[in-house]
Amino acid sequence: MTPAAHAEHGADDLCPQGAALYERALREGRLRAEDTAGTPCLVDLGLLLPSVEDPTRLEPVAPAVALHRLLRTSADRIAHERRREALLTDLFEPLMRIDGRPTGADDPPAVGVLDGSRRISRAIDSAMADSSGEMLTIQPHISHTQTAPETRAEALLRDQDFLDRGGRIRTLYQHTLRYAPSVLARYEQLRGDAQARTLDEITDRLILVDRTVAFIPANRDRTLALEIRHLAIVDFFATAFDRLWRLATPLHPKAAQQPARNGVTPRQHAIAALLVEGHTDTVIAERLGLNVRTARVHIAKLAATLGSESRAQLGYLIGRSGILDREG
Repeated sequence: MTPAAHAEHGADDLCPQGAALYERALREGRLRAEDTAGTPCLVDLGLLLPSVEDPTRLEPVAPAVALHRLLRTSADRIAHERRREALLTDLFEPLMRIDGRPTGADDPPAVGVLDGSRRISRAIDSAMADSSGEMLTIQPHISHTQTAPETRAEALLRDQDFLDRGGRIRTLYQHTLRYAPSVLARYEQLRGDAQARTLDEITDRLILVDRTVAFIPANRDRTLALEIRHLAIVDFFATAFDRLWRLATPLHPKAAQQPARNGVTPRQHAIAALLVEGHTDTVIAERLGLNVRTARVHIAKLAATLGSESRAQLGYLIGRSGILDREG
C-alpha cells in the first residue's frame, strides 16, 4: 500500500509521526534513513542530520540547539516584518498628505455609533448647538409612548433655543398622534417656525440637522443610534423626507382634515389598502400606530360601510368599490 502523502508543516505544528520518531531518535541516538521516508519534516526542519560516520543513518540534533536555531529564525522573520512596516509607512505617509480631502484625526467619521440615550441626546444637542438652519424630524408613534416626560421637556427646551436663533423645525407624525396630548402640548409651547404634518405610515425615527448630519436608530429598542455625516446618505434622507412632507396632512400651525370619500374615512382608507395586501390585524395596527382593538373597530366599520359579511368578502368589496383608485 502506498503511504499517504506527508503534509507540509512548520516546527510549531510538528506532526504526531514526526514527534514520535524524533523522540525515538533521541532515545536511541540514531535512525536509519529509510525509517524517515514517511516523515521528511524531521530532515527539512533540521531536527535530524546525516551521521558523519555513516551517511545511511540520521542523528538527532539536541532539542536545546534546535530550539535556539528555530527561535533565531523566528526573530529574524519578525525583524524583517518590522523593517517592511517602516518602509511602507515612509512610503505612504507623504502620499496621505496630498489627498485633497481632510484627513485629520479630529475629523468626525462618515458613520459613527452612539451607545445609550444620554450619549445620543448629547450628540443631537451638539449638532444643533451652533445651527440656526433647519431640523427635519420623523417621530413614530412609539417615541411618544415610551419617552419619559423629563426627556421630552429637555428636548422642548433644546428645540425652543434652536427656534429662538432663527431655526426652522419640520416634523412628521402618524395620523394617530394628531390628538395626542404630548404632541398638542408641544406645539402650544413652541414659539417660532415649527411645523408639523401627519401620515398614515411613516419611517422609523429620523433627525436631520442642516441637511449635513442625520441620526437614525441602530437597534429595535433605540439604545443605539447611527450618526451619519456621509453627504450622499444624508441627502437621500432629506429627499425622502421632502417627498413624504408633500404627501402629509398639515397639523400645525394650521390643521387640515382629510375629507371622507364615498363614506370611507381616511383611516379606513389606509386600513383598506393594507387589508388588500393580506396583512393581519396585528400588522395593520403596528403599521398605522394603533392598538389591535382599535384597528379591529375600524375594520368592522369599514365592513359595515361596504356591506361585507366576511373577511374574504371585504377584500373583494374593497377592490370593487374603487376606494383605492388614485384620484385623477
